[in-house]
Amino acid sequence: MDFLTVIQILDSTVRLAIPLLFACLAGLFSERAGIVDIGLEGKMLVAAFFSAAVAALTGSVWLGLLAGIAAALIFALIHGLASITFRGDQLISGVAINFLASGMTVLIAQDWFSQGGRTPSLSGTGRFNSIDLPGANALEAAHAAAESPGMGLSAIYWELLSGHTILVYVGFLAVPITWWVLFRTRFGLRLRAVGENPGAVDTAGVSVVRLRYAAVLICGLLSGLAGAYLATGLAAGFTRDMTAGRGYIALAALIFAKWRPVYALGACLLFGFLQAVSNRFNVIDLGLIEIPNAFVLALPYILTVVILAGFVGKAIPPRAGGQPYVKER
Repeated sequence: MDFLTVIQILDSTVRLAIPLLFACLAGLFSERAGIVDIGLEGKMLVAAFFSAAVAALTGSVWLGLLAGIAAALIFALIHGLASITFRGDQLISGVAINFLASGMTVLIAQDWFSQGGRTPSLSGTGRFNSIDLPGANALEAAHAAAESPGMGLSAIYWELLSGHTILVYVGFLAVPITWWVLFRTRFGLRLRAVGENPGAVDTAGVSVVRLRYAAVLICGLLSGLAGAYLATGLAAGFTRDMTAGRGYIALAALIFAKWRPVYALGACLLFGFLQAVSNRFNVIDLGLIEIPNAFVLALPYILTVVILAGFVGKAIPPRAGGQPYVKER
């Protein structure tokens, strides 16, 4: 395996990790406030559909992005009403959202486009196009002409760092922003406190309901970005159940990262790398044994089970996670 092939695999890793990263950060805000959100999958799915559908109808990917975010926010409000206002079971609410999204997107897609639950393929201004960083094309052309060992290092710039859509760069920028909001602002301090001891926050005169709704809406925003990127950045349209369990993998990555944004980035890159390797090779030859592609493709899901089973170390969630808050009179 040459150096350029490694860079190309890492490039695919970045692209595949971004929807997981957005969803993982979405779950981070929600769970830090004490709201368990199994419905990440459903919010990503409705965002993917409406972003692709609106982009196909209008020819504008930006209108599609807004539509995807709006759809995810509506589903986030539904989850908020069920789990915060009506104090329902948060797990059941999230599962219901996933089922609703899975059926609703296919039904509306068939009604609007009559393509078997798909949207038309997106092109041009209907999808996010790659952004070439300054000098990237010149370096790539120089590498193709020279083919010298030293020029191979430039592939890190023109292949790995350049050539991504704007949402990829937004995704990486969201990690330090999330860290700063949660650990360096008053809002973040109160949000984390609500997830640990909502009674103390209420006693201090801060609205627990308002903070939890804020966390749920931020979760909806980030889930909307994840779904929109799937349909208009990573792919060129919506297909049935195209999230393929990414919402659940994002939750596993969140547990693996112990509810910390920087660790979440590493966990999502790990899952993205496993998927990139499985997409690249039919068989992985390790000399003594050969690993079939199907096994590598299943590794993210196997690792999800391993993480959720607690084999990667003890991860302590927010103490008030999953518990509806009832104000004492």
